[in-house]
Amino acid sequence: MSSENFFKDTNMKDKHSPKIQRTAIYPGSFDPVTNGHLDIIERGLKIFDRIIVAILHNPAKKSLFTAEERKEMLEISLEDFSNVEVDVFDGLLVDYAAKRNANAILRGMRAVSDFEYEFQLALMNRRLNREIQTVFLMTGLRWIFTSSSIIKEAAAFGGNINGMVPAIVSEKLKEKFGFRKPQSRLQA
Repeated sequence: MSSENFFKDTNMKDKHSPKIQRTAIYPGSFDPVTNGHLDIIERGLKIFDRIIVAILHNPAKKSLFTAEERKEMLEISLEDFSNVEVDVFDGLLVDYAAKRNANAILRGMRAVSDFEYEFQLALMNRRLNREIQTVFLMTGLRWIFTSSSIIKEAAAFGGNINGMVPAIVSEKLKEKFGFRKPQSRLQA
């Protein structure tokens, strides 16, 4: 089979058929969301029509922010993107993806050290549901050193995290660690 016929035969829809929406789930704890996360989402939108940012609600894991607080910070940070939805889920990721009619899981990787763990997760997810693919995007060089854990540690000691997280996250971290008084939405 020539490469021309291969691509023609594997194309599921012709130009007259309705377009299938490519939806990806971008899962994580997002405790808190960083600009590295936002970079993956923005670049993921060049591949997918829609991204559902899915916050895993894991009662066994101690988080600085509640799932609701993380959802609010993500929604504010992503308000300019009409094709991004933020949700909270529990249970198996592939079950959630299937329920939301997503055909892919989007994952970001910062370094080689992330690869083994991410590879194991992708293989297990594929074993559980072969219809859902995992797509990896390398973190932009600007964000390669950034992680939620490092951001929280710097913020806890009053470090300047501006430019590494959305403004709402910087404010919320200052409030959590006592460097700023909480403001009601009416005062903002």
